[in-house]
Amino acid sequence: MRVDRLNNMERYILSKGTVSLQKLAEHFQVSQNTVRRDVAELLNRGRIMKVYGGVSAQMDTQPLNLATRAISNMSEKTKIGRLAAEMVSDESTIFLDSGTTVACMVPYLAEKKDITIITHSLNIMYEAAKYPSLNIISLGGIYSHTTSSFSVSSFDLISDLNADAVFIAATGISLEKGITHNTYFEAETKKRIVSCSDKVILLADDSKFDRSSTISFFNFNSLYAIVTNAKPEQKFLDVIEKEHIKLIYE
Repeated sequence: MRVDRLNNMERYILSKGTVSLQKLAEHFQVSQNTVRRDVAELLNRGRIMKVYGGVSAQMDTQPLNLATRAISNMSEKTKIGRLAAEMVSDESTIFLDSGTTVACMVPYLAEKKDITIITHSLNIMYEAAKYPSLNIISLGGIYSHTTSSFSVSSFDLISDLNADAVFIAATGISLEKGITHNTYFEAETKKRIVSCSDKVILLADDSKFDRSSTISFFNFNSLYAIVTNAKPEQKFLDVIEKEHIKLIYE
């Protein structure tokens, strides 16, 4: 799909800094004319700029630590984002967490009809704003450069919201500790977010399994679904089957 190539091309440019059009054509195995059309669309996103003979990343459009995390395991994250978006029906209202993997859902959600996104993530607001077809409800608060998200100032506001599904990310997944995160205020916000729907869907690549971070914010057994890039270890599969958790991977 073209949207996959565009997303991968943008991330490739961000990871390299500066890339020639010829190198892009060779790397993505497309013609120079196709590269020019793709680059023209990527320029509208505001994260790259033209330079002589190629394109360059505008790295100041995001905090560096977020940009670094976004590039890490990008092919897996893009795959997970696509699979997760396939779970969303037209005319749905969904809560998107602040993880970089969750953000990979946005281009695929834009292909659907009348989707409303609730989020406290500046990165997801920024990505979703590129697509006029998406409705956005943003939650403000105290901004964190580390997570590129807001610690919502009024948790009562979250408790009043209802969503068809909540898509969350984590820095660690453990059968003993549950779903965990390494930032206190982000974990506290996540604890409230998961109350917005009976369908809490975890997006995580295989590097997050069997590890735990500082703060637990959700019980593994209470997940509605897990979307990942590879089949988890048997001990996770046993619990997934026992608790009737949907498992989606490719």
